[in-house]
Amino acid sequence: MTDTETKKSISFEDFKTEVLNDYKIAVTSRECSLLGRREVLTGKAKFGIFGDGKEVPQLAMAKAFKNGDFRSGYYRDQTFMMAIGQLNIQQFFAGLYGHSDLNHDPMSAGRQMGGHFATHSLDENGNWKNLTLQKNSSSDISPTAGQMPRLLGLAQASKIYRNVTGIENKTNFSINGNEIAWGTIGNASTSEGLFFETINAAGVLQVPMVMSIWDDEYGISVHARYQTTKENISEILKGFQRDENGKGYEIIKVKGWDYPELIAAYEKAAEIARTEHVPVLIHVYQLTQPQGHSTSGSHERYKNADRLAWEAEYDCVAQMKKWMLENNMATTEELDSLDEQIKKEVLEGKKAAWAAYVNPIKEEQKELVAVLNSIAAQSPNKVFIDKYVAELSAIKEPIRKDLLVTARKILRLIVKEAGKDTLGQWITDYTEKTQPRYSSHLFSQSDKNALNIKEVLPQYNDDAEDADGRMVMRNNFDAIFSKYPEALVFGEDCGNIGDVNQGLEGMQEKYGDFRVCDAGIREATILGQGIGMAMRGLRPIAEIQYLDYLLYAIQIMSDDLATLQYRTAGRQKAPLIIRTRGHRLEGIWHSGSPMGMIINAIRGIHVLVPRNMTKAAGFYNTLLTTDEPALVVECLNGYRLKEKMPSNLGEFKTPLGVVETLKEGKDITLVSYGSTLRIVEQAAKELLEVGIDAEIIDIQSLLPFDINHDIVKSVAKTNRLLVIDEDVPGGASAYILQQIVEEQNAYKYLDSKPETLTAKAHRPSYGTDGDYFSKPSSEDIFEKVYAIMHEAKPNEFPKLY
Repeated sequence: MTDTETKKSISFEDFKTEVLNDYKIAVTSRECSLLGRREVLTGKAKFGIFGDGKEVPQLAMAKAFKNGDFRSGYYRDQTFMMAIGQLNIQQFFAGLYGHSDLNHDPMSAGRQMGGHFATHSLDENGNWKNLTLQKNSSSDISPTAGQMPRLLGLAQASKIYRNVTGIENKTNFSINGNEIAWGTIGNASTSEGLFFETINAAGVLQVPMVMSIWDDEYGISVHARYQTTKENISEILKGFQRDENGKGYEIIKVKGWDYPELIAAYEKAAEIARTEHVPVLIHVYQLTQPQGHSTSGSHERYKNADRLAWEAEYDCVAQMKKWMLENNMATTEELDSLDEQIKKEVLEGKKAAWAAYVNPIKEEQKELVAVLNSIAAQSPNKVFIDKYVAELSAIKEPIRKDLLVTARKILRLIVKEAGKDTLGQWITDYTEKTQPRYSSHLFSQSDKNALNIKEVLPQYNDDAEDADGRMVMRNNFDAIFSKYPEALVFGEDCGNIGDVNQGLEGMQEKYGDFRVCDAGIREATILGQGIGMAMRGLRPIAEIQYLDYLLYAIQIMSDDLATLQYRTAGRQKAPLIIRTRGHRLEGIWHSGSPMGMIINAIRGIHVLVPRNMTKAAGFYNTLLTTDEPALVVECLNGYRLKEKMPSNLGEFKTPLGVVETLKEGKDITLVSYGSTLRIVEQAAKELLEVGIDAEIIDIQSLLPFDINHDIVKSVAKTNRLLVIDEDVPGGASAYILQQIVEEQNAYKYLDSKPETLTAKAHRPSYGTDGDYFSKPSSEDIFEKVYAIMHEAKPNEFPKLY
């Protein structure tokens, strides 16, 4: 045998070993899906959605996936996660059971249903790991196509790292921009607008993105004929194919059961995306879904006999087995034996996951039963307590709810007995220990969280002159981009003209069009660009031109960005800054202030409402030292108002959650934010003329809200409260009132009913008169305050009309 023949022989044996290992992963994943469904149907798990039928293409994707790469996918990629070494059998079932220990369910610590995958970008202290040394998966979300905008940003980060100088020290995040962002989506979900918006944007930006479409012809029970024109997504996207006339995509179509062709397709896609920074779309068709969409129903209800027969024959795992036998990779007996061995391994892994999940709760159950038996022995209500204890003890596989429900019901029985304190303390201790399992990390718990950043006041030279507010903003951005090479801003009209209000004037010319750049009219993917880049160590500022346009992106903000730290139990973060502008203009579409909707949809993101550009600039300076996302709403009519130019640009910091008293007074506390404060200040001057001395407080930050509880201190002095807001009735004003009256207990000090003054329920009408009759005016504020004072002191303040 020659040396060449020896090498070929060894190479073939190595290849067989690799193929056999792939087969093991595919069968393991399939068995997890089959057994997982049974666990749901028996009641041990709440819901199941599995990756059966997609195993082989995911193996091919995993082979091309390198350290430093990122996945942004959907909830069927379990085989891929197993193939890259980031998911084992026991972890799979821990996720299915909702195990609230990150050591057992590293994907989400039980906060998401099974099938939602993630790797850890952060250590236990919230510090970045070296992402170039590991294979990365951004945390999945359920909303269909919601993973697409983030995918764009993950890919764009490689473009930035390859083309922007000055951030070479960011070696934890990129090696010359060689990393690919890999996306996955079901064929039916390509009907979503977020898919098309992202596909278009990636083609424009020419980023290293490989987009896999798993096509099994159905979206739950709805056939592709109702989903996609021509029933073929790659066919209708042919116009995106790059050619000699223009840049675009490389589009590849491959059968989902053809193992060697899939490997070749993914190798080709990876080479193109990694070296050329060209997006690639892989349409993986002729896939199956052996168990249907999920455990909520059977696919036999909507697939005919011919389709079911075809799926049985062209199941990708069955076809892979057939190919292996035809190519002498193994014998039938060897593969059958391997199948049986894997079934046993999956069963053992399932049992271990269940034991790890339920045994700690059983120990807690024993502890509570002992406490209750001790209390019952001394209680006149022993017979009733014993009944509860017997019912609790009979639960063979308890959940924590069972324990607390029992304890709290018994507490009612013994409220006048000696055992009350013992049980009450157990409930308190147990809740304090347990609640964080389900509630931690809505915001950062690291030392970089925003509330740790202290205020740094603006400084002014003696000869500081007045300047337009936009100049304060522009000069501060200049300082930011000079100080932070990883900082960048993008959005509609941000680049060439320096944004519509010239707050970025000249910045693109100075810092280049990778760091200060225009974006298309596509708000959802502007947000996605920011999320993905922030997840890879950059400090992006995503600009949405007007506050009303934020509605296009609110789903991405709410479902993805706001939940990221929470749904990964603090193991991923995206410290994105979202910049927009609004308030106090006329017309339905550019002057709405839907703050109530925003603050209630995006808990997990800070919402900041500065009254002028110096305050806004201070917020940007603060946020760039934190590891949390935030929305900054600049005052639209403040760019031309005069402000002093600070001398410590880029350094002064506006603290989050801290209010500011703009005017002290003794008769009533007026609370507002943003542009409306200027109207409040005018009304306060006029109120002084009739003997009413109002105190004015600028909220500055809606989320977080007045962390020092300074507003209640004002109410304790004035004994009256009016919240002024240009949101609709019951919008942000209701939240503000709840925070002051309920959270801060200001009701104790009120001598008059706390009131709100808001805009009308409709959107603002056009023109100056439209504004006057739609939103609170200084006259409205004057008369509202006067009426409150009339009720308190009718002789001193007779009724106006």
